[in-house]
Amino acid sequence: MQGKVEICGVNTSSLTVLKPVEMEMLLRRAREGDTAARDRLIEGNLRLVLSVIQRFDKRGENPDDLFQVGCIGLIKAISNFDPDKQVRFSTYGVPMIAGEVRRYLRDNSAIRVSRSIRDVAYRVLQCKEAQTAALGREPTLEEIARELAIPMEEVSQALDAVCAPVSLYDPVFEGGGDPLTVMDQVRDLKNTEDGWMEHITLRTAFQALSPREKQILSLRFYDGKTQMEVAGALGISQAQVSRLEKGAISSMRKSVSVS
Repeated sequence: MQGKVEICGVNTSSLTVLKPVEMEMLLRRAREGDTAARDRLIEGNLRLVLSVIQRFDKRGENPDDLFQVGCIGLIKAISNFDPDKQVRFSTYGVPMIAGEVRRYLRDNSAIRVSRSIRDVAYRVLQCKEAQTAALGREPTLEEIARELAIPMEEVSQALDAVCAPVSLYDPVFEGGGDPLTVMDQVRDLKNTEDGWMEHITLRTAFQALSPREKQILSLRFYDGKTQMEVAGALGISQAQVSRLEKGAISSMRKSVSVS
């Protein structure tokens, strides 16, 4: 997307940027109903839309579609922005544009969630948009939960359920060399080096047992049989099973501790 010169018929290299004084004047005129000022604001902030949609260029979506959706968010931001809040328009507009793009990606996502969660999510997103307009910033989860009178955990769950999926190959940091991706930040707590070493050590210790000891431990801890059931299956006494089991476990423990 970054090398694309034309999006939706718009030459991105020729997009203008409004000066702060002109921006404030146009915002006030647009708030009073001046459609020409509103159109000028849209044209003068298309670069802002471009900067936002570049965050989503790894989603595999058509850049033209994302640009059009971003422009809808820009128009909403212009319509709802209050110049008297003493907040920069970009600070207010970026979340609105990004929110519109996320809503588009969510509605067109292959991942489906339950209707009840989606209903809560729509209420949360509407509340978030309204509070962003009123506060001049994105509201916290606590503020949204208080406004909707629902638990904060439910707000968080609803937002997580409808957010756009993240690719494991999405870069989270680029410092001039190879980018750091999401995959690099995901830790596998199960298949760690220590876990593999422990697994190999236990398997080695188990292989060192006698065939009878292996059979008893397999029946006891893999099949979940009682000592009496094992004794019946092997034709020996329960006391013999208990003695052999304790001896096998003791041998494995010594083997592991030595390793």
